[in-house]
Amino acid sequence: MQWITSLIAFAGLVGSAVASPIASPEKRTSSFRVKQVQRGAKIRSGAVEMERVFAKFTTAVPSNIRVAAAAAVSGSATTTPERFDSEFLTPVMVGGTTLMLNIDTGSSDLWVFSNQLPASESTGHSVYTVNAAKKLVGDTFSVSFGDGSSASGNVFADTVVVGGVTATRQAVEAATSVSASFTQDTNVDGLMGLAFSPLNTVQPQQQRTFFDNVKSTLDTALFAADLISGGPGEYDFGFIDTAKFTGTLDFSPVDNSLGLWEFTTSGYAIGTTRHATAINGIADTGTTLLLLPSAIVTAYYAQVKGIQNSTQFGGFIFPCNAILPTFSLIIDSKLHTVPSDFLNFAPVDAANTNCFGGIQSAAGLPFSIFGGIFLKSQYAVFDMSQATPRIGFGQQTNT
Repeated sequence: MQWITSLIAFAGLVGSAVASPIASPEKRTSSFRVKQVQRGAKIRSGAVEMERVFAKFTTAVPSNIRVAAAAAVSGSATTTPERFDSEFLTPVMVGGTTLMLNIDTGSSDLWVFSNQLPASESTGHSVYTVNAAKKLVGDTFSVSFGDGSSASGNVFADTVVVGGVTATRQAVEAATSVSASFTQDTNVDGLMGLAFSPLNTVQPQQQRTFFDNVKSTLDTALFAADLISGGPGEYDFGFIDTAKFTGTLDFSPVDNSLGLWEFTTSGYAIGTTRHATAINGIADTGTTLLLLPSAIVTAYYAQVKGIQNSTQFGGFIFPCNAILPTFSLIIDSKLHTVPSDFLNFAPVDAANTNCFGGIQSAAGLPFSIFGGIFLKSQYAVFDMSQATPRIGFGQQTNT
């Protein structure tokens, strides 16, 4: 979540050197799995999710989305969001303390709440206790977003354990200041980015991701996201679990010039009707919605009765009892389908009259975003084992 200036600035980072304080483990670990954990309630609001994605990948949030998100958070009578969804987070041991982190394939930093924060900013969070002897002198991080949220602090080389696998000198970005939007969500203690290391924001010397630091110890330099709709999922590191998907995995080459898992589909389908129009986008576990070119979104919702493109609610809404078609991405000539019930994201009113769509327009963003709405229907493999990275998808066995 580090889009401080623009994508152009980050593209320039890709060719720069990336340092790492890690000493690679001598023992090969082969593979491991880490399970998500269900934590307390969060606001489930389409407008809030739209605000977050614009803040993450651009420098400005459209005014109508900002206003709609603010109304949802305030719980005003006309925009009361669903308030009892859970967050599904990953336990990561950082410097001996287990923190609940979001794994984000759309960023490359590991930043956490720390004991350097004032109590007013850290209350309710588990925090990383820094060790001055492990500080990377001169290195700092500072992330800020289009919605005004921010975090900044110092960088330490410390032990990080995920699923029993240890990086002994992983760069840990310890926050000394965070904005209110981060402090208020006490379920989340930080973020672990699994995009490509050249996207890392540490200055003056970028640092490597946890995956880059441990991938040489794995049987295969890949990880797979098995995210589940309405429940905790899993991440598999170093292996592919063939029981989690049907048929074969379908792969696409990845363009990582921006440090992201960017690829191009060969087309899409609305219901059973295929379209050969390619879609360029990124696979991002840190984004909830499925954001697509406006023409495709318009074509999809043309099949839905009662659809409205609502300024008030920050996106497309429809009657909660509307019948929705499925939506598929075509990858290697095969359909990868999002079930229709996944595409009804959340009610926008207390009476559950109208609902926010899981598909929304990517207009104003630099690319489409294949977020959780799509990924929760797929077993997604992020593969760095070849000269050209690739990403593969298999339809989940339970969809």
